[in-house]
Amino acid sequence: MLLYLMRHGIAIDREDPDCPPEEERYLTSKGIARTRSAAKGLSAMNVKPTQLLTSPYVRAVQTGEIVCEVLDLDPKQMRATEALKSDAKPTRLAEELARLADEDVMCFGHAPHIDDFIALAVRASTPITALKKAGVACLEIEDFSPMRATLAWLLPSRALRHLKD
Repeated sequence: MLLYLMRHGIAIDREDPDCPPEEERYLTSKGIARTRSAAKGLSAMNVKPTQLLTSPYVRAVQTGEIVCEVLDLDPKQMRATEALKSDAKPTRLAEELARLADEDVMCFGHAPHIDDFIALAVRASTPITALKKAGVACLEIEDFSPMRATLAWLLPSRALRHLKD
């Protein structure tokens, strides 16, 4: 399985007096623009996932919707899962992915959860990545029991934005 893990784009700051509850924090206009540009970089790389999973939090769902628009995917294919919430255990995501038969899966989530999952997948004792907002990591999952994967690539949003040109 090829697994693409995308961290949500720039969201309203928690310190902003107008900031809604954590679950409802949304992408800023800058976050929307950078996420769209990063998604265009994914399009230039011919990324075309067949399964889409997202955290139920608004900023992750918005990130997924932008990627769907750019990659010409149906956003109704996206399925929210508690396994991608920021406080979920990485093993929950591994269990959910193990039930999928698809070869190319894309997940939209949060830090540090994504970095913790990558560490679990590559059998690192501590996180080895620090995915930036709207950045994407690609794992080649070899097996789920026991979990075994290779980090194929990791691109920050800035690199993805350069690929679109």
